[in-house]
Amino acid sequence: MEPDKSDAAVPPELPTTPNPEDLPDNPRWITILHLSGLLGLLVPGFGHVLGPLIVWLLKKNDVPGMDAAGKNVLNFQISWTLLGILSGVVAAVGACLVFPIALPIALFVLWVYLVFKGAVRASNGLPTAFPLTIRFLS
Repeated sequence: MEPDKSDAAVPPELPTTPNPEDLPDNPRWITILHLSGLLGLLVPGFGHVLGPLIVWLLKKNDVPGMDAAGKNVLNFQISWTLLGILSGVVAAVGACLVFPIALPIALFVLWVYLVFKGAVRASNGLPTAFPLTIRFLS
């Protein structure tokens, strides 16, 4: 006699990953906003500010949360530009010491980390608070 198949345990359905376009606040453009700061690696000077500025200006009225995120990212990029300039001056003045020379390198590595951290948080729909950021835009 065969076992009754109606008594067999039905495996629970596995949760599926939601499609990002189905989320109420699509985080794709805010993630692109964060990553656009890396344009500074390709466009020397102020590419790291121009990238987020362009994305923010194009999408701030279309994407929910873009206005606040854009101001946050621009404040971060401008503040860290000033930190980079200051660390460069400190490195030039104290060129005979190890710490002043390592300071711009450490700030650059931390900047790259924070850009990616912000992008990952944005892709998950979470806001990002950047350290050492002056609120130029509010």
